[in-house]
Amino acid sequence: MTTVDKKTLHAWLHHWRDEADAAYLYGVLAGVERRQANHDVFLKLQAIERRHTELWAKLLAEHGHPVPSDAAKPSLNARFMAWLGRRFGPRYLLPLLLREEGREVKGYMELHRQSSTDDARSVSLTLARESAAHAETLANLAGRASEPWHRTGSGGFLRNVVYGFNDGLTANFGLVAGVLGAAVAPHIVLVSGLAGMIADALSMGASGYLAAKSEQEVYAHEIAMEKEEIRLMPEVEEEELALVYQTKGVEAGIARQMAAEVMRDSQRALDEQVREELKIGEAHATPFKEGWLTGVATAVGALIPVAPFLALSGRTAAWTAFTVAMVSHFVVGAARSFFTGRGVIRSGIDMFVVGLGVAAVGYLVGDLVAKIF
Repeated sequence: MTTVDKKTLHAWLHHWRDEADAAYLYGVLAGVERRQANHDVFLKLQAIERRHTELWAKLLAEHGHPVPSDAAKPSLNARFMAWLGRRFGPRYLLPLLLREEGREVKGYMELHRQSSTDDARSVSLTLARESAAHAETLANLAGRASEPWHRTGSGGFLRNVVYGFNDGLTANFGLVAGVLGAAVAPHIVLVSGLAGMIADALSMGASGYLAAKSEQEVYAHEIAMEKEEIRLMPEVEEEELALVYQTKGVEAGIARQMAAEVMRDSQRALDEQVREELKIGEAHATPFKEGWLTGVATAVGALIPVAPFLALSGRTAAWTAFTVAMVSHFVVGAARSFFTGRGVIRSGIDMFVVGLGVAAVGYLVGDLVAKIF
């Protein structure tokens, strides 16, 4: 009998608890599911999860850490999820279990790579495969086709530019209004506005760069994980690929043949899964390019409330800046509607109100600070 360190023991106990909770929740799902076919599926999954619990209990016992039989009671979190499932039905609980199965797949894949004992590697690989199959089953029941353990959401290049422009416009508009409220000399308004423009542009540019770089790193990690999945559990990946083809209208038998053909070439299989399953396409912008353009968009937005002070002075410059900035808020709000799905006019008015509020608060704060100090 070999001993394991505390970190490994904690990880094994965590997985044992997750499997016990999953078995309990599948039983709850079966109890509230009215459709016989789904009821039978949940009972089958419950039985498999109980077997998973037994596998972890055996592994723990073999390494000197037997699990008490009465310790398999559901956790507080599982009981709360069960209460929600009984109250709101399978439609509510199913997505939660799908997310948990996805998290288990990722955890088991990581455990397989890091485990120092052969028995732990064997158990984790077996459970990774079966949890992946469970996730696919739940995804089908929930009407989802993608593997839930991958995260590939993208913000979009044009969206970043629009939001960068919006940030620069709103933030610097508030700054200029605050300086005006303090009733300082005209050149102070100009200097403050230009300094705010530069600072905001650098901040947003850096944020855009780091966000794009992080997204690239996430994609690289997900692709590497997909490659490992193809190597370790090709039968699950082949079934998933066949399902993707079927959702596109290909007959089931032909879809399976196509998937089998693709899986014969590991690189082709990876390329197909990256494109069809992860929905990761060719990158259209580097982090540097995206950061630079986001920064420029922010600078352009921030320049709008400052520009009138370059050519005008006094009240004329202030009212011109206010008018141009408010019109710009409406326009950028309307542009945001293409990403939010809301109506153009309503989005424009919402942004107009936000700009008005920012100007009012900035002006009042500036006036208050000037009076205090």
